[in-house]
Amino acid sequence: MGKVEEFQELRPLLFSIAYRMLGSVSEAEDAVQETWLRYDASPTTPTSAKAYLSATVTRIAIDVLRSARVRREEYVGPWFPEPLLDDPYEDPERAAELADSVSMAALLLLERLSPLERSVFVLREVFGFGFDEIASAVGRTEQACRQLLVRARRHMRDGRPRFEADPAESRELAARFFDALKGGDVDGLRGLLAADVQMVGDGGGKAPQLARAITGADNVAKLLAVLFPAMLRVDLTLEPHEVNGQPGAIVRDRDGKVLHTLALDIAEGRVQAIRSVINPDKLAHLGPVADAWAIHEEVREARRG
Repeated sequence: MGKVEEFQELRPLLFSIAYRMLGSVSEAEDAVQETWLRYDASPTTPTSAKAYLSATVTRIAIDVLRSARVRREEYVGPWFPEPLLDDPYEDPERAAELADSVSMAALLLLERLSPLERSVFVLREVFGFGFDEIASAVGRTEQACRQLLVRARRHMRDGRPRFEADPAESRELAARFFDALKGGDVDGLRGLLAADVQMVGDGGGKAPQLARAITGADNVAKLLAVLFPAMLRVDLTLEPHEVNGQPGAIVRDRDGKVLHTLALDIAEGRVQAIRSVINPDKLAHLGPVADAWAIHEEVREARRG
């Protein structure tokens, strides 16, 4: 097998590593492309293409993460990962880890880790790499990598809910949630929301967004019951779709352009969080993006009517 064929076979894995490291589809794709350029330019043939390419994409992602820290700190409003609709890498033996690790909640927890902690956690816990491979990838000893993993696990464990949701139950609950949402059913929505549910939007200062997180089942239900029927009156459509491995939806304008995505964080039989990404820069990989400001005005008029 030649270099091109080897790389193409491993591309889904490389993208999945980079996305979990960076939380950005565009940056992950750039990291994968840079990995190919380095591989193609290398005069030697590695013993293991998988080990070499995984280490290379990890090092590139670590460098990007370090430079992104300042940008994240200066970001306007809450920062969420770019929504991912389909993870290209599949491994039946690690399906649960893969699905959990790409959720919005998990990626936000990964943001708390240092670049090295994040890389060790992703390579070991998500993809099952050996410590010898991880040590080579991050330029640390195996013992140092084990210590990094202990710290990373502690951070991740402290931020996670105690109860995980059953996927089938989550899909069924999400279907009821979206039905209640379209109908403006306050009581129906309230019954599906956790008491301390949070609704948060990421507009990055480039699209209309909530001035602050909306907290509490009653507050969130009332706002949604007013907002979404008005959105439907201006011909927006809500298209249920998995977003980052979670039940969610894509909201489109009358021309089919993407307005924003919704991801539901579900546990203990309730929606714990509703996260919306409306920053157009984070939606471009999903297709043509709607004019959020113009639609915002249309929805305001519809609510007044």
